[in-house]
Amino acid sequence: MNIEPQVKAAMQAALDHLKQELKALRTGRANASILDKVHVEMYGSHMPLKGMANINVPEARQIIVTPFDHSTINQIAKAIEAANLGVNPMVDGKVIRIPIPPMDEAIRKQMAKQCKDLGEKSKISLRDVRRKFNDQVRKQKADGLIPEDQVKRSEKMIQDLTDKFCKDIDAACIEKEKEILTV
Repeated sequence: MNIEPQVKAAMQAALDHLKQELKALRTGRANASILDKVHVEMYGSHMPLKGMANINVPEARQIIVTPFDHSTINQIAKAIEAANLGVNPMVDGKVIRIPIPPMDEAIRKQMAKQCKDLGEKSKISLRDVRRKFNDQVRKQKADGLIPEDQVKRSEKMIQDLTDKFCKDIDAACIEKEKEILTV
């Protein structure tokens, strides 16, 4: 039984999750993806902001949110504030302007640290995947389903994939840190 595709898929999922998390980290420039996690309480349910408004970045230091339904503008502004993104939305007629303040050195370092923490969490999930599949292979050997040499090959393949995905995680984090620390 070949488990390589399963291992790759599980590790790729961890890497993809990290990339989504990194998108939401603030950099010095305005980036609409910092609003990806914002959900607005509307009609008794939580709806993603993307589904309720148009989000534009007209300049490097500002995001403009234009609600599809103008009566929801105040709830959207409150949801952005409540998301704790370090920004202060301002209702301006039929749009919400979100000025992105320039980041000082302390905030940049804090964001870079947050980036490293996210990378480390992703590596932990990779190691969990590795442990899970190694246990699965050893159990198959114990049940007499596969021979010892197959166990060794599978463990090596799993370790090689773990190393490759760890490098990918490091590369993604280094790239995001550069983006954060660029003034």
